Amino acid sequence: MGLAQTLMRIGTATHAKLIKLTGSLGGGTDDGSVLVLKHTGAKSGTVRETPVMFLNHEGGYVIAASMGGAPKNPAWYHNLNSNPDTTVHVGPDDVPVTAREVDGDEYDQLWSRFSAMDKRWEQYRERTTRKIPLIHLQPH
Repeated sequence: MGLAQTLMRIGTATHAKLIKLTGSLGGGTDDGSVLVLKHTGAKSGTVRETPVMFLNHEGGYVIAASMGGAPKNPAWYHNLNSNPDTTVHVGPDDVPVTAREVDGDEYDQLWSRFSAMDKRWEQYRERTTRKIPLIHLQPH
């Protein structure tokens, strides 16, 4: 692992811990807030926590696997495909959820909401040739 990747991993872990401890630094319950996604490595089995911006949708949360428009999906996307039952920390609460990928008209409607919230989402889409996955995290 290179220095940049190590620093990114440390920064991500620190951000996740600060959100959980303080409920701030992006944490909250409104659209555009940041939740902390717990995910288990598909290959390693290592449990990680990643802060991710979300939209509220049908009693759950939708997150975008944008990775800033990188050519590949983020590791958490692959981890959720292998282990869809997980937990998110939203506002002051830990919430058990099941992840499913969004498609069709639902995808179009939700992508429009992401784009309307922040112009960076369209910039991410333009940077990559892949379709940026949207994941619905439904509480159970």
